[in-house]
Amino acid sequence: MAKSYPKSQFIGFDYHLESIEWARNDAVTERVSQNADFEVATAKEFRGKDYDLVTFFDCLHDMGDPVGAAKHVREVLKPDGTFMVVEPFAQDRVEHNLTPVGRVFYNASFLVCVPASLSQEVKLGLGAQASDADLLNVFRSAGFRHVRKSIETPFNRVFEARP
Repeated sequence: MAKSYPKSQFIGFDYHLESIEWARNDAVTERVSQNADFEVATAKEFRGKDYDLVTFFDCLHDMGDPVGAAKHVREVLKPDGTFMVVEPFAQDRVEHNLTPVGRVFYNASFLVCVPASLSQEVKLGLGAQASDADLLNVFRSAGFRHVRKSIETPFNRVFEARP
């Protein structure tokens, strides 16, 4: 994105220092370090305000307090800003997720996603098979009034939430 939109400023946040260091090095390699920066911060504490766009890629379901993270996003967005969330594909009923992809996602959820969430505060434990209804509840609880699923593939769903 920083390469495609050189007049825009991008800030990446992650709680994992090694990932931030990797991203900083990659920004230098890709020659985008003038408009892209990376900092260690949690999803509930990253700095800044008046963002046009905040994105979460395949991580909301791993958070112990996804509502708290979404509330923070709501607080730092511009009034006309957008919160874009990419999450693993899942349907509302377990039996509809028993596909080859769904089975892989359930295994990842059981081994990684749910334990990660349960090791954090609040311990919501959405997991990689969080339903649309579960995610809609997160957005609504965080104060987002306009939420839509903008695209769905066999692997991901992309949600757009606006104040």
